[in-house]
Amino acid sequence: MIDAWISVPIGARMATLAMLGLVAGAFANYLIYSWCYFPRPISPHVPPHPDARPRRASDRIPLVGWWGLRRESVLHGRFFWIRPILIELGLAVAIPALYWYETQVGGLLPEAVRDPAWIVANQAYLTRIFVIHAILVVLMTAATFIDFDEQTIPDIITVPGTIIALTSGAISTWGFMPAIVDGGVTPTTFNLPWIPPDPKWFTSTGLVTGLAIWSGWCFAIADRRVILRKGWSKAIEFFCAGLVRRPEWKLLAGMWILGFVAVSSVYAIGGQHWHGLFSSLVGLAVGGGIVWVIRIVASQAMGMEAMGFGDVTLMAMIGAVIGYQAAIAAFFLSPITAIAIVLVQWIITRDHRVPFGPYLCAGTLIVILAWGTIYNQFLAQYLILGQFLIWMFAAMFVLMGVFLYVWRLIKMRLF
Repeated sequence: MIDAWISVPIGARMATLAMLGLVAGAFANYLIYSWCYFPRPISPHVPPHPDARPRRASDRIPLVGWWGLRRESVLHGRFFWIRPILIELGLAVAIPALYWYETQVGGLLPEAVRDPAWIVANQAYLTRIFVIHAILVVLMTAATFIDFDEQTIPDIITVPGTIIALTSGAISTWGFMPAIVDGGVTPTTFNLPWIPPDPKWFTSTGLVTGLAIWSGWCFAIADRRVILRKGWSKAIEFFCAGLVRRPEWKLLAGMWILGFVAVSSVYAIGGQHWHGLFSSLVGLAVGGGIVWVIRIVASQAMGMEAMGFGDVTLMAMIGAVIGYQAAIAAFFLSPITAIAIVLVQWIITRDHRVPFGPYLCAGTLIVILAWGTIYNQFLAQYLILGQFLIWMFAAMFVLMGVFLYVWRLIKMRLF
């Protein structure tokens, strides 16, 4: 299929991607308005407002539908239709632009090694990377605007996205960001910048680690409350009781069992399939783990919930797609993007609330677009520090907790 796609003239490819981007924008709007926690009768995919006229078949056509829904402005606000139209137009432009950047220009590589002959010879490889990135962009778009609206990110976006990422990793290592190693291009799997990978991760040690990460992720999307006041036996009893009270517990348990079998099966197959799946699992653990630890530390220090758990599952999905190296870079770039986004949000809405999900998505997009510079010229040099980097992160989390606790005391005294 990819070879057939590449054989199509580039103009036809770009036009097709523009149409697909328009459809992807409509799908993102569907998620934003239908799968949020508090759906509003704005979208043509939800029941209309009681005072609205019956919806038309044309209301579900991208762009045309939202333009026609202007007739409901008196019910939803004068300009309610502008944002969804901009989302659909934005993805209609962004998807083909991302394709051009990644597959025709070689934008994921450093400028010094963007050899036109290599780019042409590796169109299939670059196209596969683009496909997984395009899916991630659509899901991040939906997560961003739901987080702006409700300060939360529903699992219906991050759970399927994570499973898609793990499935892509299990197929092959081709979906990971490219890196320059010894003058050649190779995917940034879990072992980079350490070449070759440690053999222990292809033994039972790797299997146990992978199963532990999968189980931890399933625990993360379950009811995570563990009450230790009456000991571990009661804590487990209370946890199980809380879990089965949720109507979807059977689905979650079935997903955990199927995933357990799937991870074990891919390990048995081995080769690049296990290499890719384990790399996605490590990205999931590092991406979600960083935010989870910060959430715990900051919440304890501030005496209030510092971040929503949707940010944890969002970053886990991002890490599973782009790998732990890119996830680390995206997380540390997100505060920079926050400065601009918070300012624009306040100017438009005068809303002082600060959802963190949009900044994680913006940081991820920056990492994708500037990957050639971020990894090959900066990040790889620090990741090679190995255990020292882990201790540095641990010290940073402790210092952050101390700083936030002191700030909490200052606020209590002054305000």
